[in-house]
Amino acid sequence: MRKMYQIPSLISLSLLVFFTSSCLCVQYKVGDLNAWGIPPSTNPNVYSLWSQAHKFQLYDTLLFLYPPSQDAVLQVTEKAYNNCAVSDPILGIDEGNSIFNLTHPGRFYFISGIAAHCLKNQKLTVDVPSANGTFFPPAEGPAGAAMGPDAASPMYPVVFGPSAAQSSDAVSARVSGTVAILFAGVMLFWYALF
Repeated sequence: MRKMYQIPSLISLSLLVFFTSSCLCVQYKVGDLNAWGIPPSTNPNVYSLWSQAHKFQLYDTLLFLYPPSQDAVLQVTEKAYNNCAVSDPILGIDEGNSIFNLTHPGRFYFISGIAAHCLKNQKLTVDVPSANGTFFPPAEGPAGAAMGPDAASPMYPVVFGPSAAQSSDAVSARVSGTVAILFAGVMLFWYALF
């Protein structure tokens, strides 16, 4: 009789574990470099290549590492990104070691707070799909214009302390976390049967 009462609660717990496993987020160290800075001459496209090599998801975070006295990170519009315009950012942080939360889908543009650095390719675009994995172009008209790439799309920076994991570690952490949660769910279900 004891097992009969355990089965519904264990199934509920297993379902909870399964559905929460899709909420794992990852913190990426931008460029997998020691610091947000001018790309080396041997790899001038390091930030664009790095961004293309990762599949970002909602609620992931980007960690920009840099000494506060030497640089800054600006979230900008597409136009400002293309022109390396630092004068009117959506959001600017110059306190060092900044975290940007990817809280909604879309394309995000980041540049160095120093225009000369941006002109040397210290800039980054990040594409974040919606929860179902698709990308939607901005709608037409005034309402769509507010949602387009030139609209203010604030990220929420937090000054962060010691170094974070490398992005390859972050991806394996996402996979390992999902596997561990699924394994726990299977073990609970197995326990409920016997």
